[in-house]
Amino acid sequence: MSRRWIQNPNRCADEYLDGIEEFIEFARRHNPGATRIRCPCRRCNNTLWETIENVGFHLVRNGMIETYNIWNLHREQLDNTSSSNATRVDNVEPIMDPNEQVMDIINDAFPFASTNINQEGEHDVPTPMDNAEFVQYEQLLKSANQELYPGCESFSVLTAIVELMHGKIKYRMSNLCFNYFLGVFKRMLLTDNCLPKDNRQVQKVLNGLRLGYKKIHACKNNCMLFYKEYETLDTCPICKESRFKMTSQNRTTKIPKKVMRYLPLKSRLHRLYMSNHTATDMRWHKEKRVDDDVMWHLADREAWKEFNQTFPKFADDPRNVRLGLATNKFNPYGVLNQHHNTWPIFVFPYNFPPWKCMKKEYVI
Repeated sequence: MSRRWIQNPNRCADEYLDGIEEFIEFARRHNPGATRIRCPCRRCNNTLWETIENVGFHLVRNGMIETYNIWNLHREQLDNTSSSNATRVDNVEPIMDPNEQVMDIINDAFPFASTNINQEGEHDVPTPMDNAEFVQYEQLLKSANQELYPGCESFSVLTAIVELMHGKIKYRMSNLCFNYFLGVFKRMLLTDNCLPKDNRQVQKVLNGLRLGYKKIHACKNNCMLFYKEYETLDTCPICKESRFKMTSQNRTTKIPKKVMRYLPLKSRLHRLYMSNHTATDMRWHKEKRVDDDVMWHLADREAWKEFNQTFPKFADDPRNVRLGLATNKFNPYGVLNQHHNTWPIFVFPYNFPPWKCMKKEYVI
């Protein structure tokens, strides 16, 4: 059966629905006994694992990746007669265990943590990590190797946390609701289980992945930030307003009047190059984009081309990051407070292909 249905924009057409049934039947036949497979919809992009039923639903709702004509990630082998230049794929990627996926996440976050063995059998010296990074790596490794409860082989502590957090984000679960279900799951398991009891403990474990935020104290009147050379000041040098709230003398910690939460940009851009999947996509705008005089991507615009001519050294390396920035204020309290508004800043990595660069997963 022809796979031209993948290119069909009408996902309600009989051709498209029949094609989805063909794919689902193919996945069942080539992955016997599997409860989850890679989802090739445009949103999951073969990086997320879903049940076979959910994969069919995703393909109707989101559409299949248009370039995924050979289903090699679902154990299809290339036929030598189908293309004169095609080579037979014997070593297809096996279905990965969730625990192995979690280990891949750790290896992506700490790519230089383990040593490599060269041909002479000697250990290469890894790039050194500072003490804080090494402690984070050891804690994550311990959680990844620790059984959720004695005798549990399918889930480690870190695997369970990652699965639960994925569900929390996917279904927009509040922290209060998440804490409730964590408590229920913890009571359901054996008494000596190691599942965290609330969201705060979960965040402590996941902090090792280094995607947190920094708290920077700010002046109450928005004059300045108590940052770098002003970090030790207790009053604003512009309006002379106190940095901290008035508290009782018995309190040991000071409470700032206003706090700005900053999400460091460098660590998030580094993360895009730590994974093989996203590192390839970050070079898509130059290595895989088709220049056919049709505007498919921002790289097809005159402004992008003019920038490349103005800064040719920057344009020569496709790994250099092109960012779009957007911001606008809103009042989180509606009409109840006319004197307060918030200014979130969103950063979009335009290196990605057009079906990814505006997805919420990649918005910073």
